[in-house]
Amino acid sequence: MLVGNRMSTNVVALTPEDYLSTAQAKMWLGGFRRVPVVQDGDLVGILTDRDIREHLGRLERTKISAAMTEDLVTVTPETTLEEAAQIMLKHKIGGLPVLTAGKIAGMITTSDILQAFLDVMGASVSGTARIDLVLEEEEHTVADAAKIIAEQEGEILGVGTYLDRWDKSPVCYVRFRAADPERVTNTLRQKGYNVLGAHL
Repeated sequence: MLVGNRMSTNVVALTPEDYLSTAQAKMWLGGFRRVPVVQDGDLVGILTDRDIREHLGRLERTKISAAMTEDLVTVTPETTLEEAAQIMLKHKIGGLPVLTAGKIAGMITTSDILQAFLDVMGASVSGTARIDLVLEEEEHTVADAAKIIAEQEGEILGVGTYLDRWDKSPVCYVRFRAADPERVTNTLRQKGYNVLGAHL
């Protein structure tokens, strides 16, 4: 999934000549924690709520240019969400400006990425269950598990794999909807699957 699919495009931008009091008011009204700073259409900085807190008591007489960060880290709409998340972790930041041809096209935040993660896993859909299966045997495949779930009238909403942190075995997680999720889980166990966890 790409940043362009998840970024916010309704971006409030300010200029270096605006005052911090203006920025604070816009951020409170909009419910966001950072604003891009533009000049003549070009991104020149980013201002965060932390920058504003460092100038409390002087907001009405301090211009954004005195508080903004100019050493920018940016992404494009074609950047993957995984890469954007890695950049945020590396730089310990909660959001990134998204640029197209040097112009601000949107903002992507940790909240946007977390929501995408939940959507991909099917966790945004109510009334679902999740099971984690350790794929220990050759005959125990994701495709076979999906077939068993379908035979039990289950509807798969999300599938993924990861390595178990202890023994590094491949683990498949399946988010599904079924009238009787416990029956689905028990059937997988009867078929020899090692059910690492079940959240029904």
